[in-house]
Amino acid sequence: MAIIAFIGVGNMGGGMALNLVKAGHEVWAFDLSADALARVVAGGATAATSAADAAAGADVIITMLPAGSHVRAAYEGDLFAVAQPHAILIDCSTIDVATAKAMGEAAASKGLAMVDAPVSGGTAAADGGTLTFMIGGPDAAFGMAQPILEKMGKAVIHAGGPGMGQAAKICNNMILGATMIATAEAFVLAEKLGLEAQTFFDISSKASGQSWSMTSYCPVPGPVPTAPSNRDYAGGFAAALMLKDLKLACQAAQGAGASVPMGAEAEALYQLFVNNGGAATDFSGIIRLLRG
Repeated sequence: MAIIAFIGVGNMGGGMALNLVKAGHEVWAFDLSADALARVVAGGATAATSAADAAAGADVIITMLPAGSHVRAAYEGDLFAVAQPHAILIDCSTIDVATAKAMGEAAASKGLAMVDAPVSGGTAAADGGTLTFMIGGPDAAFGMAQPILEKMGKAVIHAGGPGMGQAAKICNNMILGATMIATAEAFVLAEKLGLEAQTFFDISSKASGQSWSMTSYCPVPGPVPTAPSNRDYAGGFAAALMLKDLKLACQAAQGAGASVPMGAEAEALYQLFVNNGGAATDFSGIIRLLRG
């Protein structure tokens, strides 16, 4: 089994790291949060004193960090320097396409294999090992990363060269953000028209209005018992993270000359929701904003 360095074991990374432990790998973990680190150590990982300490001697280096600046600092500051020549570097953070491409190219210039591998599925999928991974990088690097990622996900899909995993992720989440708003709007309208939420769900979930936002993550409590709406919108995928992804999508669209009016409107609405105290609320909680 592989020795795996896992840097960033918070809400998403923690569950992912524990699934690697369960698969029999030796996991060296590092996080700036003592509580996050303690959680994975309790599950069988070994605590490292720094990112470099975790990565030195590892066969696999995985990062799950907040933003492109953190990813660049981690790899250029320590990880490229200590990575073994045979190691596969896997960045699971959701960051801008330009930084992902730059890190992939920098790794290649040093003779290292690297992929960008952002995820979809939220904390429940991270804990359950059912994430979807979108991979950008050379074919050989993808082949090295795939068996490791399969221990943490239900789907591992090669999207293309460096940065294309990030491209797929931000495009996917732009759809998700916009469809969640539309779904929430429809439930609010149904409610005001006197149509019960469960009845509307029973109809629309089997009609042309069906979407993942409705059938897997319904923004009103009741129809989908596992949805965060049944837990007062706690946990799940925070609205602040959805806003981050929408900003990345809109920035990428501007750079590529693509028109994304629905994505831009979704960004504006999530910005308003976050500004009004919804940052830590699950993104489906935007229905509260729509209710006024």
